Amino acid sequence: MEAVNDELQRQARRRAFIRAHHPDRGGDAAVFIAGLAAFDGPAAPPISRRVRVIVVRHRPLLVRLLRILARRRRPTRVR
Repeated sequence: MEAVNDELQRQARRRAFIRAHHPDRGGDAAVFIAGLAAFDGPAAPPISRRVRVIVVRHRPLLVRLLRILARRRRPTRVR
């Protein structure tokens, strides 16, 4: 039971570190990466293999509407 509590406390400290140092929230990227490496330990894979960056392009409203209309299928009429 004590091991479970230790693990939960470790996860809580890790989440608090992430909230405080995440680059999207104004933190330094190098400090963030080093801190995650310290929390995860040497057994974790390198950070470059774990991090996936997904870029979502912002399209103008007219282009989005045209894509929606182009994808919309018309119901078939059965007589």
